[in-house]
Amino acid sequence: MSHVKPRPPGEVPGLQPVFQAAEAAMGFVPNSMRTMAHMPQLPLAFASLANVIFGGDLKALMAGLVDGSVERIPEQEDAAQNLPPGLVQLIAFATSLAAGCRYCQAHTSHSAHRVGEDAAKFDAILTYDESPLFSEAERAALALAFAAGSVPNESDPGHFERLREHFTDRQIVQIAGVIALFGFLNRWNDTLATELEATPRDFAATALSSVDWQVGKHAS
Repeated sequence: MSHVKPRPPGEVPGLQPVFQAAEAAMGFVPNSMRTMAHMPQLPLAFASLANVIFGGDLKALMAGLVDGSVERIPEQEDAAQNLPPGLVQLIAFATSLAAGCRYCQAHTSHSAHRVGEDAAKFDAILTYDESPLFSEAERAALALAFAAGSVPNESDPGHFERLREHFTDRQIVQIAGVIALFGFLNRWNDTLATELEATPRDFAATALSSVDWQVGKHAS
């Protein structure tokens, strides 16, 4: 049973071209995209990425979706519910720690620093559930990030019960989106041994001693 109920397609008229394209390709509208629809622009972004990776023509896809007018692109509903930028980066960092991607660990910690997140949280990240530096909402989000970033995935219903004490379905979808996005980026950068840029490399070398960060395969 889904931890977040998929939205009925009719609730988001702006996504009809996306859903119709998916149904034409698969024979049905996947519940994964209906769940993403709690953030209505997310299925559009996902469809664009998937289309290119699967060998499709993004220009043709976008022409069909937009039909010459950005008015057909769904609105960003409930933008006030967006997670704080620092929490987004903490979730991404925890996911990357669980996956072992040093490149993304450096990037997410440096990005968190740039948006003003407390540097002490990175020293305490491995003890987040006991550290007074983290709120209960942050602990719930990080618990899912560490579990879902692991292989095999260790998330369970209890993680979502905990999340619902602090977050809406829309926010839970955003949390899952951050974790899933970094699942892609972790695999991309670790597989290709992407060279780490000097700025995040130097930052991580001094800021991530608590997690024994090393540049490893991402050295120049």
